[in-house]
Amino acid sequence: MMRPYILIPYYSASGSVEKMALYIAKGVEQAGLEARVRRIEPIGKGDALGPLYVAKEDIANCAGMILGSPTRFGQVAAAVRLFWDKTGDIWHSGEMIGKPGAVFTSSASMHGGQESTLLGMMMPMIHHGMLIVGIPYSEKAIHDTTKGGGPYGASTVTGDQYGHEMDGHERDVCIALGRRLANIAKKLQ
Repeated sequence: MMRPYILIPYYSASGSVEKMALYIAKGVEQAGLEARVRRIEPIGKGDALGPLYVAKEDIANCAGMILGSPTRFGQVAAAVRLFWDKTGDIWHSGEMIGKPGAVFTSSASMHGGQESTLLGMMMPMIHHGMLIVGIPYSEKAIHDTTKGGGPYGASTVTGDQYGHEMDGHERDVCIALGRRLANIAKKLQ
């Protein structure tokens, strides 16, 4: 039998969302599950020799999913939208029904639309029958962060004026999200 894993598919143009994915994976592994981190293929720039891209088998067989996208004008990146558009057969089969799902994002500016992006990323998960997992306010780092992280999912601001790096609180929120979703996935199994 296949060991349960949490799929962490993400699209990252500048590297910020990728860094978040790795911290989220750390939280998943702290909870005792495998974190399967996979890139979402960019539109028109596919590279067969590039990093591991998410495959339909990864999606259908996961115990849960934590999806990442940069914020683009307050919305999910086009590559992530295309990722979902290709999952009609998985939706039809009902493979994702009852599995936990969570989301994370990065923007270049403080008011770049992080919350609308996070909420928008949840819509396809809801259509797939997934159970949406957020971050409760009992997570201390949510109260301490000044540029990301909230109840809808992990987030960060990494534009020029913000130094391009997450702070410790934002990293803690990422780890907490991974750990929380993994623990819920274990309970559901």
